[in-house]
Amino acid sequence: MKRSQPALLIAALSIAALAACSKGGGSAYSGAPPLAVDVTTAQRQDIATYVSLDGQIAPLLDSTLSSPQSGNVVAVYVNEGQRVHAGELLAKIDDAALRASLAQQQAIVAQSVATLSSSTLQGPVTSTQAANTIQTAQQQLAAANNNVLTSQAAYVSAKSTYDADAKLLKDGYVAQTAYDAAEAAYVQALQTLNTARATQSQAVVALRAAKTQGTNAMPIQNQTIALNRGGLAAAQAQVRLLETEIAQTNIVAPFSGVVTQRLLDPGAFASPNAPVVRVSQVDTVYINVNVPDDDLAYVRSGTPVTFTSASIPNRTFSAPIADVNATPTTGTLSYRARLRVPNPDGALRGGMLVSVNVRKAFHPNAIVVPRTAVFETENGANVFTVVAPAMPPGAAAAGGPPPSKGNPPPGMPKIMQAKVVAVQVGIQTDTLAEVRSPLIGPGTVVITTRPDALQDKSTVAVGGPSAAGPGAQ
Repeated sequence: MKRSQPALLIAALSIAALAACSKGGGSAYSGAPPLAVDVTTAQRQDIATYVSLDGQIAPLLDSTLSSPQSGNVVAVYVNEGQRVHAGELLAKIDDAALRASLAQQQAIVAQSVATLSSSTLQGPVTSTQAANTIQTAQQQLAAANNNVLTSQAAYVSAKSTYDADAKLLKDGYVAQTAYDAAEAAYVQALQTLNTARATQSQAVVALRAAKTQGTNAMPIQNQTIALNRGGLAAAQAQVRLLETEIAQTNIVAPFSGVVTQRLLDPGAFASPNAPVVRVSQVDTVYINVNVPDDDLAYVRSGTPVTFTSASIPNRTFSAPIADVNATPTTGTLSYRARLRVPNPDGALRGGMLVSVNVRKAFHPNAIVVPRTAVFETENGANVFTVVAPAMPPGAAAAGGPPPSKGNPPPGMPKIMQAKVVAVQVGIQTDTLAEVRSPLIGPGTVVITTRPDALQDKSTVAVGGPSAAGPGAQ
């Protein structure tokens, strides 16, 4: 008997019952009216339960780009939605002032090179020259001392202005641009003061060396060479610093992706680290899933899951769990699990909400019936099946015409008998239940609706089995 033909089973059982009645010469339809029931057949299929978790899509990489340099935005070369490649120039901040400082510093480097070459080429000097060297060192020290005093005064003035603007900025009495200018002047004054102090220290060393060596020309000359070499190194370092600052006015893509925000336009003033462009990588995305503590046992790295989004109807995605955080999200008892999902068509967008289904329990090739077919008594779980009715005693003596062979009388429903079967219940879903009993197998007809009067061996009128089986319930 095929599982897809439960109606044939019911018909066969009905024919057997009617045939038994016919042989006795009586009627199986006499007495109390049968109870109307609906039936279906048990099926063999996989059954599983799932837990549904909330999640949200996030880009694989997401960066808001800015520059440590301040200045007017000269150009923004991209628009939102545009794809960009790693290293591509996205925006440019005005670097005219930095380039002017670079040219000045490059001239200082050239001058330092010439000075170092000249000092290297000088031969032994006389004692008069040594005295002149001492005098020169003293002059250099005096100039360095004056430079320190000047730089100190400039630093105190710049710091005072910066501190005052910082307080006024909090109260809204000074513009951000004025505060940024004061801050830059303060930093520059501090750098100048440090340079002056370093020069002063060098001048002190040079003077001490000149006095100590006396008329010994070569050590003095060597010290001059070392001093000039140090000046050249400092000038070259300043050039490299300015070149780095100029490079920082170019805002470039750190990775290939999509421009998701354009925050400033040409002409706007960009303060240090002000957001200019946001780039997100969405060819692969993360699905961040909130996993309550109660469901954590079912979610681990490598667990296969499926997810859907109301924003993308009629489409189901699948992926394994990539990782699960070892600590809960702050202030909650939920853990963040993460999926890494390829997104070649761009259907998954950052911020979309998704519903993630995780399998909790799974039994393959189980015998399942509609959940409505299972009922509990004090002795445990049970299911009503249907069998051919037993002939009552004396049925052969009862009068009345026998039914036609193989079929009930016209208009009469299929008459069967209910039978209680004890079962063990396994996995249950919203609509199905796994049952285990030697009396129930694939194709067994079970009652899915139970009138209050239904008992074991009750006569029932079958309204017609569902040919689709329990999956249709």
